[in-house]
Amino acid sequence: MNPPPERLFIEGQAGALEAIVEETAVPGTAVPGSSYAIVCHPHPLYGGTMDNKVVTTVARALHETGIPTVRFNFRGVGASAGAFDDGVGETADADAVASWGGARWPGRTLVIAGFSFGAYVALRLVQQRAARHLITIAPAVQLFTESGMAVPRVPWLVVQGDADEVVDPAAVISWVNGLEPKPRLVVLPGVGHFFHGRLRELRDAVVDAIRSG
Repeated sequence: MNPPPERLFIEGQAGALEAIVEETAVPGTAVPGSSYAIVCHPHPLYGGTMDNKVVTTVARALHETGIPTVRFNFRGVGASAGAFDDGVGETADADAVASWGGARWPGRTLVIAGFSFGAYVALRLVQQRAARHLITIAPAVQLFTESGMAVPRVPWLVVQGDADEVVDPAAVISWVNGLEPKPRLVVLPGVGHFFHGRLRELRDAVVDAIRSG
């Protein structure tokens, strides 16, 4: 039986970050090839928090595959200290949470996941930190294409709804098709940005990507 979610604070560059940890086993234990995950939320200036339903669905899917997770609020969100920093400070926040997770679960590899703006932060983080998997949901493609970031050499899942009203689905698909190596792309027909009524399909895509390696 898994322990209940644990609410705590993780020290970040701009101060304490509010976080929720969901364990799958006794803290600190690991089996060969096991991982832990951090999940990054959508844009702080547009209501994004660690309690967003897409973020919690991704965390739940990872948890289902045996991966403990950390959801956290970026600086200036909820009870987290600091103020919005245009992705730069938020990447430092994610890095601090990843370091905390590495100490909590020694010997485990890192899975980095993010939704929308959080996907941008996830891609920024994987530029500087080794990861076992990268998961980007409805990525804020305009930030990606302007960034000039390198294509990560890790198993990478992109999930995009083709009825997204916030992120241009055609732009995401075009961007993915121009990458080398290409991420695994799952396009969900009729799905909007927040996956209303379609969270099970999102969960299934994440579980399948993790289980297929």
